Amino acid sequence: MHRAYQPLKPATNKYLQQKWDQTRYEEHINKVKTSQPMVDTKGIRTPAHIQLKLKKLQAEEDKLAIIERDNHLLSSKLADIMRSKGLVDHRNDYPERSLNSEKRREELLQVTRQNQAILQRITARKSEYQRRAWEEDWEKAERRRDDIARYPRGVSNQQRTKKKVKFGGSEHDSLSEGSGRITETNSNHESGQSEQSSETDNEEHVCK
Repeated sequence: MHRAYQPLKPATNKYLQQKWDQTRYEEHINKVKTSQPMVDTKGIRTPAHIQLKLKKLQAEEDKLAIIERDNHLLSSKLADIMRSKGLVDHRNDYPERSLNSEKRREELLQVTRQNQAILQRITARKSEYQRRAWEEDWEKAERRRDDIARYPRGVSNQQRTKKKVKFGGSEHDSLSEGSGRITETNSNHESGQSEQSSETDNEEHVCK
């Protein structure tokens, strides 16, 4: 009894009520599956020119045409090489041409003109150093030094020996010769003074 179909509403025949409920449920399922929305949610259909992309196809065709033309040229060159037994024309008789030669020439001329102008300004510039005034100042300084000096200048240079000093034993000899000359002059000077003193003493004795 517990396994029997229990309808929601009271029914005289449970077996028939089960059949009817099952058919209604299947119809409901079919209606749900085949139902369509009241609002169109599919979206806008993409245009044909966007789907096909004719511009891209045309660019690819042009690219393929260029590739085919290059391949045809290469094949023709290879065929010419095969027929000519590998001889290749590698000579270039075209003259060398520069696209900016005129501009570089103008820049070079402008630089040379500027350099000449700078050189002319430098050569035309007078010197700011007064050599004549410096020489006069030096002469004045020498005269003042001579006036202030206690002994006359140039005596020490005259007393020096003119013999050149050599390294080794010659240096000592030259120094000894120089000292001997100085002592001789001193002794001569002293002897002269003594003779003068003796002469004066004799004159005084005679007068007495």
